[in-house]
Amino acid sequence: MSLAKFESMLKTNNIYFFDLAEFEEIIVHYLDTGKHSLAKKAVQLGLEQHPGSIDLKLLKVEILIFDNNLEEATKMVNKIEELYPNNDEIYIQKATILSKKNNHQEAIENLKTALYHTDDKVDIWSLMGMEYLYLDDFENARLNFAKCIDVDFEDYSALYNVVYCYDMEKDHEQAIGFLNNYIDKNPYSEVAWHQLGRQYFVIEMYKEALTAFDYAVLIDETFIGAYLEKAKTLEQMKMYEEAIENYLVTLELDDPTAYAYVRIGECYHALKDLDTAIKYYKKAVHEDPLLDKGWVLLTEAYHEQNDYQKAYYYINKAIKIDDSNTLYWRKYASISMKLHFFEEAVKGFENCLNLQDQAIEVFIGLADVLTFLGEFNDALAVLFKAQKIFKDFAEVEYRLSGLFYTLNKKSYGINHLINGMKIDFEYHRVLKELFPAIYEEKNVQKLISDYSKAIG
Repeated sequence: MSLAKFESMLKTNNIYFFDLAEFEEIIVHYLDTGKHSLAKKAVQLGLEQHPGSIDLKLLKVEILIFDNNLEEATKMVNKIEELYPNNDEIYIQKATILSKKNNHQEAIENLKTALYHTDDKVDIWSLMGMEYLYLDDFENARLNFAKCIDVDFEDYSALYNVVYCYDMEKDHEQAIGFLNNYIDKNPYSEVAWHQLGRQYFVIEMYKEALTAFDYAVLIDETFIGAYLEKAKTLEQMKMYEEAIENYLVTLELDDPTAYAYVRIGECYHALKDLDTAIKYYKKAVHEDPLLDKGWVLLTEAYHEQNDYQKAYYYINKAIKIDDSNTLYWRKYASISMKLHFFEEAVKGFENCLNLQDQAIEVFIGLADVLTFLGEFNDALAVLFKAQKIFKDFAEVEYRLSGLFYTLNKKSYGINHLINGMKIDFEYHRVLKELFPAIYEEKNVQKLISDYSKAIG
């Protein structure tokens, strides 16, 4: 009724009187519903009718902070503090202002002061916990959130934050101990069982994780997160059919997600049922066309089926979404070579190098394609770059030898052949595979034979 009366007043320009409690109720309602312009009007009218109200002044401070008018908010809260130094809300608002200015330690000191002036400490502990999180002080953050749980065992926000702090400290054993103690006192908390399962999963205690997730879904049969985690655990245990069943439950409980479709597809992939895997990968990309992982999984599935045309089509889809992913360009180059798209393979390898993917496989792949295309000097340039990064690498030396022989620079060819044999004699088969005519030359055969005898 107060709201209806207030909004009627705004429409008619009539002035109605509201008591202090009514104004506070109206302002808080507008703040909670995001109607800040109406909250401002209510504060203005409220202070006109109740100019001495500290609570209305503090609500005005809250609005000033929301509008990022921190200087005015600071001046106003300091004036209020001079008159009412024992009001806890003053120090909470000061802490909020300081936090927005990234003065988190000073914010904490003000929240400690607020604790002295209030009997309702839970909200302040929670705020202190968040300030400690900003400082990456996970131990003090955790201790403050734990105090909130001591007061209210169903404060799941605080519970999540305690576990988050343990996660950031990588102290999963302590997290498990904390959660087990919590469950002893609150055994029907599906949230705690779920969090316990996650901790066991991280330290690869999959059987224990599975038990915890089973309890979570027994308590709440609609707990989608627990079904997802249970399915992931079953995957790790290579129980793919059971994992699929749990992923399918999540699809029944809520709208389908690309994530669930991908995981189901990967389970079928692990079961060697590529046709069904492909079906679910396609559902995933239909659900989320920008999911590059879905397109890559389709690429890999078709690659395994030797359907390189489709693999090429789908890797192009992935690259359109993320053209800075070097793994995608490697796949692109590999598939292009299968299709004899050698110019495209060059493009793939060159993009890898441009994106700072300087793995030896990339240099070797690019050099081999350029050699096949007859671009011998370009192939040499690539191998020289590789040589600067990978010292004493037999694969590079044998290829340099073959290329120099091809370019009739036999002295260089001999030097690199000797270097290659010194590094790894057995690997001279590379020369035979890539440069068979040169390998059969008499002087090359003699070099290889003499070296073989020399090393016994």
